Amino acid sequence: MTRKISAAGANRRVAARAVRYPSAVDENEAPIIDLRSDAHFMSQALREAHKAFNRGEVPIGAVIVHENRIIARAWNQVETLKDATAHAEMLALTAAQQALGDWRLENCTLYVTKEPCPMCAGAIVHCRPSRVVFGCPDPKGGAAGGWINLLDANPPLNHRCDTLSGVMGEESLRLLQTFFREAREKKKAEKQAGEIIPDT
Repeated sequence: MTRKISAAGANRRVAARAVRYPSAVDENEAPIIDLRSDAHFMSQALREAHKAFNRGEVPIGAVIVHENRIIARAWNQVETLKDATAHAEMLALTAAQQALGDWRLENCTLYVTKEPCPMCAGAIVHCRPSRVVFGCPDPKGGAAGGWINLLDANPPLNHRCDTLSGVMGEESLRLLQTFFREAREKKKAEKQAGEIIPDT
């Protein structure tokens, strides 16, 4: 004897089979997203860099973290503010000092998408964060080991920072390369347009 099953009953059975119950998780297994990792915080700095990119600024972004919480965010705003010192790191340091109510950024970590320049490295030393994590190195002008090292100078300055490089370095470098490539192409197009002599 064949048992007939209604469409509604069949649907209920399919739905029941589709239910997935949570399984035991190995305590040693790393979480999919670690919201306290260097990669997570660098991804936030990259978000700031994209803001700079979208506004025609050199795409560098920075965040400062204190006790696993972001207390400052900034992106490069040299052209926006018409201020040569308005690098992402400089703006982030100022914002973090205001957030903490202290110029000493002890137990803080600065995340920046590109190795700090000498100006920013000097300011970092004076603000005294514990760590500096950056994305891509700058062999020609970096001051955290690329060209010179002001963050761990010998003889030492009044503060030394632990540094870590290469965190999301490829993504940071790729964004910079895209920016400068598009800038060159735009400049070339403008030059070619200016060379066109209108018919008289």
